[in-house]
Formats: sequence, structure tokens, C-alpha cells
Amino acid sequence: METPDTREILRKFHTFAVVGLSPKPHRDSHKVARFLQEHGYRIIPVRPGADSILGERCYATLGEIPQKVDVVNLFRRSEAVAPFVDQAIAIQAKVVWMQLGVIHEEAAERARRAGLLVVMDHCPLIEYRKHFGSSPRPV
Repeated sequence: METPDTREILRKFHTFAVVGLSPKPHRDSHKVARFLQEHGYRIIPVRPGADSILGERCYATLGEIPQKVDVVNLFRRSEAVAPFVDQAIAIQAKVVWMQLGVIHEEAAERARRAGLLVVMDHCPLIEYRKHFGSSPRPV
């Protein structure tokens, strides 16, 4: 299946729930979330057992997040993403974005059938830089 237009996703959607966001600054999930945050996106960490990361309150599940989520960014192994895709559908997110190396066709198809855009095996930081360089978040 063809990947949706990541440029349009990054332009249109501003709130990213980051599932598997690490509190460790050297981890990719932390670097990507910090980059997005520094470029004007709202980051909502989803990490059981953590209180806050990058100055934002953490939630154990997507269903606990009290505000609207546009993009569910999955930093989980491919075999572990299906439950989070189902949660993304349940909270009516607009996009499921699986990180580099993360592919789950069955879960992706469920999300598409529910009306969500699905990006697999791509990184929002890389896509942002490809489309916008180091500019602030596009409007």
C-alpha cells in the first residue's frame, strides 16, 4: 500500500502521542519527540510507569489521554504495535505512524478500514527535514 503524503500530515496535524517514548535523551524516541516539540508540535508521552518526559505528563495508554490526538507515533517493535493501533482507532486519531523498521500490515489495514492514515517504516524527524529543512512547523 502506498504511503500517505507525510508532508501533508506534518503540515495538517499538530498533536503527537508518542508510544514508547524513552526518558533517556540518547534514545531515538526521545530525540524524535524532542525535535517535534522544538518545531511546534504538541507531544504526549505514552509510557507506563513514567510521570513526565520532555516536560509533558505521561499516560499509560492512549485511552487515558484527555485531549484529542492527531497522530499516534509508535516506537514499538512490529509484533507489539497491534494493540496500540486498536487504541488509536478507539480514540479516533487521524494517523498511525510506525517508526523506521516498524511494519504491521494487518494492524495497518484495520486502521485504514477505520479511516485512519497509516505511515509505516518512516520517521517524522527525517520526513520533516526532507520537506521543511530546519524551519519552524509549517502552518
